[in-house]
Amino acid sequence: MQELIHKTYLEDKILILEIDNPPANTLSKAIKRQFGKIINEIESNSKLRAVIITGRGDKFCCGDDLGEALENSKKGEGILTNLREFGNVIARLEKLPIPTIAACNGWTIGGGLELALCCDIRIAAKNAKFKGVAVNIGLTASGSRLPKIIGIGRAKYMLLTADAINADDALSYGLITAAYPHDKLLEEAIKLAQIISAKAPLAIASTKQIINLSTELSENEMNFLGQNELEKLSKTKDYKRALEAFSKKETPEFKGD
Repeated sequence: MQELIHKTYLEDKILILEIDNPPANTLSKAIKRQFGKIINEIESNSKLRAVIITGRGDKFCCGDDLGEALENSKKGEGILTNLREFGNVIARLEKLPIPTIAACNGWTIGGGLELALCCDIRIAAKNAKFKGVAVNIGLTASGSRLPKIIGIGRAKYMLLTADAINADDALSYGLITAAYPHDKLLEEAIKLAQIISAKAPLAIASTKQIINLSTELSENEMNFLGQNELEKLSKTKDYKRALEAFSKKETPEFKGD
């Protein structure tokens, strides 16, 4: 089977995933299934510390494969299965305990925007553009995730007009945290992943969980969760390693225990 998502491991700690489905890097059924298998691999790999998702060529991901969707609609079958399959993939991606970075190297449209929104951090090439297009095809998407990141007003503008915004606007909205020249984007994504992968992995996972739940839980529930996680982390060997390293003015080497 043709590999539509290329995997590259850096020092066993960082996984780079490159979507390769020209000309638009659309999310075909085969890609969705491959994503699911890759998430299985990530969940069972205790060495991984960060994942980078990007696209090959000049596009990140232009959403669902509408040709496949049309064929499904003609057959009267597979439409809901296809939509649910993608929803399951991105939900699992979002809940991974290790950080994920979307390096948006070009057009990020529809399901591609949703894929980027499920990542913890988004950076982009200066020529990248972002567009939520579900209303153009009679569907809805990104109405839950996008407002949490850029605010309700801006999310409504993007999703109700299906208008594209450029990297400068995405940066000002808070949709991305940085924009780089296209040929420097992956290099910068790797630098970011290396910074994160050097931190205490249990603390990273805990912090990610707390942030993800911050918009869902009450203040009291968040206080309880934060205190509980802090107490668990204070008992880890990594915390003791960090204290010893700092006392010696050394950089701690975390092992995730």
